[in-house]
Amino acid sequence: MTELLTAAQMRAVEQAAISSGEVTGLELMERAGQGVVEAVFEEWPDLLLEPRRAVVLCGPGNNGGDGFVVARLLKERGWEVEVLLFGDPAKLPPDARANYDRWCALGKVAPYEDEREGEGALSFAAGSCRDDTVLVDAAFGTGLTRPVLNLDGFARATRAGRARIVAVDIPSGVCADSGKHLTPAARPCDADEIRADLTVSFHAEKPGHRLADGPRLCGKVVVKSIGLEGRRGGDPAGSPADRVTLSTPDVVGVSKAADGHKYAHGHALILSGGAGRTGAARLAARGALRIGAGLATLGVPPAAQQEVACQITALMLRRVADGAALSRLLADRRLNALCLGPGLGLDEAAAERVSVALDARRATVLDADALTLIAGDRALFDALHSQCVLTPHGGEFARLFPDIARKLNAPATSGPAYSKVDATREAAEQAGCVVLFKGPDTVIAAPGGRCAINSAAYERAAPWLATAGSGDVLAGFIAGLLARGFSPFAAAETAAWLHVEAARSFGPGLIAEDLPEALPAVFRALGP
Repeated sequence: MTELLTAAQMRAVEQAAISSGEVTGLELMERAGQGVVEAVFEEWPDLLLEPRRAVVLCGPGNNGGDGFVVARLLKERGWEVEVLLFGDPAKLPPDARANYDRWCALGKVAPYEDEREGEGALSFAAGSCRDDTVLVDAAFGTGLTRPVLNLDGFARATRAGRARIVAVDIPSGVCADSGKHLTPAARPCDADEIRADLTVSFHAEKPGHRLADGPRLCGKVVVKSIGLEGRRGGDPAGSPADRVTLSTPDVVGVSKAADGHKYAHGHALILSGGAGRTGAARLAARGALRIGAGLATLGVPPAAQQEVACQITALMLRRVADGAALSRLLADRRLNALCLGPGLGLDEAAAERVSVALDARRATVLDADALTLIAGDRALFDALHSQCVLTPHGGEFARLFPDIARKLNAPATSGPAYSKVDATREAAEQAGCVVLFKGPDTVIAAPGGRCAINSAAYERAAPWLATAGSGDVLAGFIAGLLARGFSPFAAAETAAWLHVEAARSFGPGLIAEDLPEALPAVFRALGP
């Protein structure tokens, strides 16, 4: 399990280590600077061949202290190093001031000035981003609580496409908890955006590396040890309900016992819409079967029965004319997982089937049209139960949880900003069930606060998932795992992870029909 720590949790871990006498703040700063230098040479080995040039922008806090260590270590390697200070050296924290003084014994510090206020930044932006230059952003790290103003010159240099850009902790201006770039409403949203090629974090990644603007601005994220192993997830970092993890698959759970039979692996029922609207449900059902459900049945209105029968083989079909027919079908307790929404429709008949399904209190995935129906009918929303999984995209989330969505979509003008993690956790509490909030930064949360991020970014980027029907397949994956006995949270988390891996396995040209067919290769790669 990979745990992500908020800025407050990271401070608590560091402070606990310092208070125990295990390490000093100055030692942690030295280790951080060493980690940055190591990461730079690991990422770009050609920089080891001969000394180069670095420009290090240091801020007014401990992130700036890390920058002074980086500058000193590069200088000691023979590099030409220019250090700019954003702020007053007299106001630096003690450890950062100690490293400022150590740097001053080797070289000078120039005050950073924005080009609108002086010539320093103008000269810097024009002449300091040559091909042989490494720009180090050590201005503002994980504890940022306000927008960063007057970094336009440095920010533009990071977008010039010539120098190599390294961010210490996280690019300045990005909230480490939410991944949002903190920007005053009166300024262009990207005026002060610093876009790194490499971001070096310490001890653990932060949620902001994975959420919102984080992946776009961080480049590549590398985590370096600062000697605090064993403290990740310790008491100083909060209770389990306060923690966020990166999604990982339940590898043991997706395998099958050698002596099992089809009913031992569950029976998923996927409800379809009427004629001409059955494709989404067929995609979901195929996904449920491929992910290992023993059986998958499509519940189809009479008008669509022939259409579906002509399209399926391994899938089964049952006629479901209305809510009463569904109720009779659900008398078979072997139907232990339901999927409603893909292509279901938005009429009264669809709403009736959703109501009957919720009253049955089986493990249930609610997607697409089912979410729209629930958003418009308070009685359906109130019928949600702990065995449900909601799978909204951004628009559906806004319809289901309008107040939460307004907070999430408001401009981030202070930090820690309200994050997608915060929003999904609050939604799960309101709904009383698991919520999977889709996107490249999919967040899964359960009532009580348990939360995971399924990140399709960096080395796991899967842009091919932006295709019609991929969400229907995801709903089917979840339903299939529910049928196999996974808890709602585990089913949502594992299905989301496998969904990305299937897309990455197939690659460019992916369409939704390919996702279930890519699963066997993913399972083989996971091992027995």
